[in-house]
Amino acid sequence: MTFWAYILRCADDSYYAGHTDDLDHRVAQHQGGEMPGYTQHRLPVTVMWSQEFPSRLEAQEAERQIKGWSRAKKEALIAGDWDRIRALASRAVPRDGNSAEQSPPSAPPQHERVSPAHVRPEEVLSASEAPSRRTSPNPPPVIVLVRPQLGENIGKTARAMLNFGLTEMRLVAPRDGWPNPAAGPAASGADTVLANAQVFDTVADAVADCPHVYATTVRKRGVTKPVVTPEQAAEGMRAASGRSAILFGPERSGLETDDVALARTILTVPINPAFGSLNLAQAVILVAYEWSKGEALASPPEVDLGVPAPQEELEGMIGQLDAMLVAANFFFPPDRTPATRRTLRTLLTKPGWTSQEVRTMRGVLSALAGAKAKKSGG
Repeated sequence: MTFWAYILRCADDSYYAGHTDDLDHRVAQHQGGEMPGYTQHRLPVTVMWSQEFPSRLEAQEAERQIKGWSRAKKEALIAGDWDRIRALASRAVPRDGNSAEQSPPSAPPQHERVSPAHVRPEEVLSASEAPSRRTSPNPPPVIVLVRPQLGENIGKTARAMLNFGLTEMRLVAPRDGWPNPAAGPAASGADTVLANAQVFDTVADAVADCPHVYATTVRKRGVTKPVVTPEQAAEGMRAASGRSAILFGPERSGLETDDVALARTILTVPINPAFGSLNLAQAVILVAYEWSKGEALASPPEVDLGVPAPQEELEGMIGQLDAMLVAANFFFPPDRTPATRRTLRTLLTKPGWTSQEVRTMRGVLSALAGAKAKKSGG
């Protein structure tokens, strides 16, 4: 089932945010004055933005966050102006974490006047500044690539991140600059991660807002810090309060000692001591996968294997096969017949055949028997 968060523009040029599981019906209710409350007295209303979410909880969370956004930030969302959203967000959240840009959910209409700027409806949310699509209490970890070398590897990392629900990438002094034209094709559609990637001059700047920083490295590099596996790190990030950042070093050499020194915890994996060489995207996948286990990501649908057939049906099939094998002189030498029959019974009772499977197999045996009879008669 699909859910939506949406923004309406009212007749008095104020904005209204809501969520629903039937967007067309809900908009029609607003437009017809059937929804009591804010929009009922501000008709007509127009849909300015909407986005799908996989669960009601995530749509509700999106509505809640949008209602807390300033008017300028809502307009940036409607226009798809991610640079403006990031600028407003960085201006809105000072070091003490208190937002100076947020307006209360019940902001009076005069605080919500529409600007004359052209807006485009139905835009996709910014990955880093959008309302959350998750059910975990903490935000997803930030992936920090320290001095990455190849644009292709940055793109592959973006692909790895998005597969497991991570969307915020930060780049520290990328060797070939940013944006890098080689990153896009390698991302294979994970364009939102690349579009919202932020560039920093130093590791310290990149993790300034993150109280929990993990450095990925195979070696401790002479720095004494707690060492955890990706699974332990994921559990710690979900349990801790505040943002977490995970540092990944350059492709050729990995993180330097000074980079690791900035982190509070070392993140490593058990690996072949004779060949400890992971490429950048592989390293990110290992960590991202462990994080994804605690998230509400889509899973392969369960397949109904069917109810096993009653023993009577199975015995009928085995008896039919046995009779055909006797007629074909299969059981030879005679003294091995009991053992051969036990082997066949073990084989045929292992899968847990369903009634349909039994009927199918008996149809196969009947067809074989019929073909043999025709051949003998001809």
